[in-house]
Amino acid sequence: MDIEPITPKQFHDAAGVDDWRVMYWGAHAYFRAGSFAAGARLVAAIAELDEQLHHEPDVDLRREGVVVKLVTRDIRNLSVRDVELARRISAAARGLGLEPEPSALQVVQTAVASAPSIDVMPFWKAALGYVRSDDTHLVDPLRRNSSFFLQEVDGLNPRRGRMHVDVSVPHDQVHARIAAILAAGGRMADDSFAPEWWTLADAENHGVDITTWWGRDSVRLEAARDDGVP
Repeated sequence: MDIEPITPKQFHDAAGVDDWRVMYWGAHAYFRAGSFAAGARLVAAIAELDEQLHHEPDVDLRREGVVVKLVTRDIRNLSVRDVELARRISAAARGLGLEPEPSALQVVQTAVASAPSIDVMPFWKAALGYVRSDDTHLVDPLRRNSSFFLQEVDGLNPRRGRMHVDVSVPHDQVHARIAAILAAGGRMADDSFAPEWWTLADAENHGVDITTWWGRDSVRLEAARDDGVP
């Protein structure tokens, strides 16, 4: 059966997904728990839901709470299946007394600008122990740590690399995050791509791109396609 992708806007326009935020590579939610055991009860409930829906979300349990990521792996995008499971997970969390906290969500990616003629991917693949998902991206095979993105840029000095960090945040938190960066001594380096992303820099001119799903027609899963992941 064909699975039709949905856009981030379609996901957020759906009823019952107020706890969730679309960021890099899927829809995410964080449910704060009073203890490790309380969070584990939500994980058990999610496992029961998966027996019914067979959708296999990524779940991270810590003593502070539970982070869940949803994506339809068959199409490497969001679909109505993610909407349905999001609703059910939120209902399970409410039933267990766990509160959502979307402001705690973010996804981080490291980006290296490199001349197109230089293939640095084998170096970083070996250094990080990651798997290569496509020509420009490396991902943690367990999907725990930040992905790695090789950004090909013409005109770079081949003896000098350029690195920056991409931070994907909930769309309703982006202006607060930018304000906090500016208040901490940062400066706006480039906002010409807003609202897809804003580039800010610190006092030493190190850059960070603060990004949301705004301005994107899809989830843009090419940044971490989960290739090599069962």
